[in-house]
Amino acid sequence: MYTCNRKQLLKGSIADDVKQKIFDIANTYGYEIIAIETDKDHIHFLLSYDTTDRVCDIVKIVKQETTYYLWHKYGSLLSKQYWKKKIFWSDGYFACSIGEVSSATIQKYIESQG
Repeated sequence: MYTCNRKQLLKGSIADDVKQKIFDIANTYGYEIIAIETDKDHIHFLLSYDTTDRVCDIVKIVKQETTYYLWHKYGSLLSKQYWKKKIFWSDGYFACSIGEVSSATIQKYIESQG
């Protein structure tokens, strides 16, 4: 889950575009998106990745590439919300591995968001 500074911007075409960009990133880097859904101010996704990859590196890639993409496409809208810097996501994130809970349970939870 990522928060985007708790500004409710993840709706409509921005939500669709950020999800598509994350699918594109996953395809480029060999990750598999199992489930993805946005809420107005954050996004959840479940992905499968190689165990040699570090979660912090995946998060960095996703945040950097989606921020660049969104500012390129929605710069005039975003500049009204973020007038100091070209940011979109907050600094933090939450990540966990699937242990006792099945991936189907996590997928169902993610798909119920928004």
